[in-house]
Amino acid sequence: MGRSFSKSTVSRRAQILEELDSKGQVFVSELSKSFNVSEVTIRNDLAHLEKQKMLIRARGGAIKIKLYHIGIDTPFSDKQKQFFKEKQRIGKAAIRFIKDGDTIVLDSGTTTTEIANNLSKFKDLTIITNALNIASIIAENSKINIFMPGGFIRKKSLSMVGGLAEESFENFFCDKLFLGVDGFDTIHGLSTANVEEGHMNQVMIEIARKVIVVTDSRKFSRRQFAFIAPISKIDVVITDSGISEDDKQRLIKNGIEVIIV
Repeated sequence: MGRSFSKSTVSRRAQILEELDSKGQVFVSELSKSFNVSEVTIRNDLAHLEKQKMLIRARGGAIKIKLYHIGIDTPFSDKQKQFFKEKQRIGKAAIRFIKDGDTIVLDSGTTTTEIANNLSKFKDLTIITNALNIASIIAENSKINIFMPGGFIRKKSLSMVGGLAEESFENFFCDKLFLGVDGFDTIHGLSTANVEEGHMNQVMIEIARKVIVVTDSRKFSRRQFAFIAPISKIDVVITDSGISEDDKQRLIKNGIEVIIV
């Protein structure tokens, strides 16, 4: 950051918000050095500001809340750049739940795309997906069968949605669903920015024996426009270490396995 700041709590928090407004993202380690205070102090500052709905805590720091307010439907190409390393780790960790002979559903999304990128070792899988880019990735593996429904193409998410796509999915059952989300409130449930995506996700959940949510930690404590499902529908959550202890414990108390990568 290259600047030194006043150390009083009120002043420090105000200057953190100024820095966040300027850069869009701040990091605990950098703020600690700039203010000459401990990283614990900075984390407490960020926690306080998050409770005031002034930022969103993320791995190693915080991001600008107005970039991610309710209802934003971010294009796939923009989402792909966000928290990329975390999504890669989540994608690799998800593979442990897959075995040859499985029929799995891969929802559209940047995190589920990382799962698709790690399927090359399998020799006998059937993949059902509504994602154009995921189908393209998997098509390169001659030993994996792919089913893709018809429907309306959502260009922002590279996905098939609508009544035809939903009806196609209703004709199948699958062993596991890997579901990405835009919002994950551990009290109110899963949500997404688009109503049609929400309906599609609901159908996917109903045909799956096991529901595995794959999401980076910034999606927690956030609700988006369209409701998907309560957390009672979830079996496993795979996320990064940015998840709060409160959210983690709430999931565990509800019988959900939590994998942190």
